[in-house]
Amino acid sequence: MSIPSSSGSSVNRILELIQGLLHIETSDGFMLFWAKEILGALLIVALFWMLSQLVVMILNKWGKRLTSFTSTDLDDRIMERAVPYVSRLFFILGVYLAIRSMPLNEKLVNIASGLLYIILVVIVFKLIYDALNDLINWYVAGQQETSRAAMSRQMLPVAEKIVSLFLMATALIIILKHFSYDIFSLVTALGIGSLAIGLAAKDTLANMISGFTLMLDRPFRIGDRIQLSGGQIGDVADIGLRSTKIKTLDNQLLVIPNSDLCNTMLINQAFPDNRAKGRINIGVSYGSDVERVKELLVTTAREVDEVLVDPLPESYFTSFGDSSLNMALFFWVEDYARLFAVTDKINTLIIRRFKEHEIEIPFPTRTVIMEKEQPICPTE
Repeated sequence: MSIPSSSGSSVNRILELIQGLLHIETSDGFMLFWAKEILGALLIVALFWMLSQLVVMILNKWGKRLTSFTSTDLDDRIMERAVPYVSRLFFILGVYLAIRSMPLNEKLVNIASGLLYIILVVIVFKLIYDALNDLINWYVAGQQETSRAAMSRQMLPVAEKIVSLFLMATALIIILKHFSYDIFSLVTALGIGSLAIGLAAKDTLANMISGFTLMLDRPFRIGDRIQLSGGQIGDVADIGLRSTKIKTLDNQLLVIPNSDLCNTMLINQAFPDNRAKGRINIGVSYGSDVERVKELLVTTAREVDEVLVDPLPESYFTSFGDSSLNMALFFWVEDYARLFAVTDKINTLIIRRFKEHEIEIPFPTRTVIMEKEQPICPTE
C-alpha cells in the first residue's frame, strides 16, 4: 500500500508505534491482516450479544412460568432484576474473548482483562446487592402491623447501609487480590487509619452506637409523642444513626444527638397504647356542696363525645386551699393527640355549668388587718 509523500513521515511514525505495540512486521498485507482480526473480534462480540439476547428471551419466557408456581412475588422480583445483569455478563465475556483472540501485546491484553474483571465484579456484586435489597424489602412489607414490623421498618435503612458497605468491602478485596495486592498490609493500614479517625470522631461514633441502641431497645417509635426531661413535647419524625428528629407542637424541628437522648429521661405518651389520661384542677369557694360539685364535674365531662366511658371520668376533693376547695377531674381520651382539644371543651363546659348552678370559682384573696400602733409612753 503506497503512502502519499506529504503525509508519509507521520503515517510511518504511527505505523512504527502500532508495530512496536503489536509485535508484528509491516507488510503490504498489514491493513488486510488487521481488518481480518478486527472483523473476527467483532463477530465474537456479536455472537455473544445474540447469545445473551437468547438467554434473556429464555429467562423471560420460562423463568416467569417457574416463578408463577410460587405464592410469593420475591422470586419474580429477583428474576426481573437478574435478567439485565445476565445479558451484561454475556456481553463482557464476548468482549474478553474477542480481545484474547487478537494478537495484541500481552501488557495491553492484561490491562484490558483487568478492566473487564473489575467491571465483571461490580456487575455481580450489584446484582447481589439488588437481590438482597429486594429480599429485605419483601420481608418488611410482608409483616403485619405489629411492634416487630415497626422495628423492622426502622432498621431497614440501617440494614441497607450495612449490606452495601459489606458488599463494597468484599468486592474491593476480591479485586485487590486479583491484582496480587497484599491484603493484610492494606487491612493493617486501614486499621491504623480507622483508629485515628475513631479518636477524632468519637462523638459521632457514640451517637451512631446510641442510634443502634435506640432502634433495638425501642423506647419510642416514629410517630410517637414523647416528653423530654426538659419539658419539650413533640412527635418523633425520624430516628437516624447520628440524631433523632422531633417535631414539636409548635411545628418546629428539634434535633437531638442520640447519645444525649439515650442518657435522658422521657415520657412516651403513645405507650402502652394511644389512650391518654387528662386532669383538670379547679377550685370552688368555701361553703360549696362538695358532693354536688364532684357529681357536676363528672356529668360535664361525659357531655363531651371524645371522653371515654370506659374508664369513666372521676372527680376528687384533693385539698383545702388558701381561698378555695381544690377539686380534680380525671378523664380518658382515645387518642393522646386530642387531649388538649378535649381539655379545652371540658373547661368551657365547666364554666358554663358552674354559672348555671351558681357555683363560684373564687379569686385568690388575702385579708390584711392593720393594728393601730399604741404609744410606748402614754401622754397625760
